[in-house]
Amino acid sequence: MQTSDFYYDLPQELIAQTPVEPRDSSRLMVIHRDTGVREHRIFRDVIDYLNPGDALVINNTRTIPARLIGHKTGTGGVVEFLLLRRRDYDTWEALVRPGKRLQPGAQCEFGEGALRAEIVERTSDDGGRLVKFHFDGVFEEILDRLGTMPLPPYIHEKLEDPQRYNTVYAKTNGSAATPTAGLHFTPELLERIRRKGIDVVPVLLHVGLGTFRPVKVRDVSEHVMHTEYYEVTQDAADRLNAARARGGRIVCTGTTSVRTLETVTGEDGVVRAGAGYTGIFITPGVPFHATDAMITNFHLPESTLLMLVSAFMGREEALAAYREAVEKKYRFFSFGDACLIL
Repeated sequence: MQTSDFYYDLPQELIAQTPVEPRDSSRLMVIHRDTGVREHRIFRDVIDYLNPGDALVINNTRTIPARLIGHKTGTGGVVEFLLLRRRDYDTWEALVRPGKRLQPGAQCEFGEGALRAEIVERTSDDGGRLVKFHFDGVFEEILDRLGTMPLPPYIHEKLEDPQRYNTVYAKTNGSAATPTAGLHFTPELLERIRRKGIDVVPVLLHVGLGTFRPVKVRDVSEHVMHTEYYEVTQDAADRLNAARARGGRIVCTGTTSVRTLETVTGEDGVVRAGAGYTGIFITPGVPFHATDAMITNFHLPESTLLMLVSAFMGREEALAAYREAVEKKYRFFSFGDACLIL
């Protein structure tokens, strides 16, 4: 497969710059894989397609204010850090700019010296660095004060409420980007879903570098996914297996939930508890063992996320749905509308 096989034409004006209010008033395209029928609803209508006994999987990672703007010590040059993964108490993997000027040994300052950083190691040619921080106090409190939410580069408008880039169920700090399919849920909608008899099951995947790294190779098979940390508790595994045993479906919210479950589920369809790092890359031809239905946003052309969606519903069908979304002026990407693939 070629990367260009997953291209579609997207007018720039359809890239959502701000979230809609309330969260569950976004549009929802419902795609029935068995018939090819596509319906056009509002997101809060998603409850109509969930059945008692189903399990709705959510990723409860919380996006941190991981973007830091500061200066290089000595020269005063402006630097930008994007924190990706915590190695230990004071050491992080990060993307830094300008990468050529920030080699091992370079030092930087943020917040007039409230946070200082030393480049320890070069981890990639595209600005990847291992960074050691020096500070007094609690790192999370300093980051909350000095950092900003790492909005994707295609969002150009300022976000008035930084927490609007987190889901209402975000719990565990660690992501450099939000699993955006979950942004459509409100506490009230989730409560209605639970009352209908659907088990809402949390898993964890901290979204990292892969979200920011485009597919640069022509041959899809040559692309290497960056690994991301995941956790599936025994309680979550038991509840998901119980849903399947009673005839219910596993409905994943977002591609991050899909990737997490497909990492820990065997060919026998049994979900197993586990934690670690996954670099799973799901493309057409890769089988699904856990996911029965999927809620997801509309993704970038030629992205690994569109490849995953194509694997779930077929490439031609996915591209046809995206063309229809363009025609009907759906809003795309992180703050855009959603689709439910059944």
